[in-house]
Amino acid sequence: MIYKFSDLKSKEVIHIAEGERIGFISDMEIDSESGRIISLCVPGAYRAMGLLGREPERTIKWEDIKKIGDDLVIIETKEN
Repeated sequence: MIYKFSDLKSKEVIHIAEGERIGFISDMEIDSESGRIISLCVPGAYRAMGLLGREPERTIKWEDIKKIGDDLVIIETKEN
């Protein structure tokens, strides 16, 4: 299946093993030579309602994606 980046940005990322809602995709890393997606980036959660900034951005390797559905991207990683 072919996805546009604008379609991926509207999908929420969920970690299946943890049941954790990670957030929405904000960016992606692409290998310029092969044109393949290397990873997806999700901004970190706000700390103390935004008063203390954000958690660090999370990078999700393309290999960790298990399923891309209509509304969700399901991932499973070995590391939290």
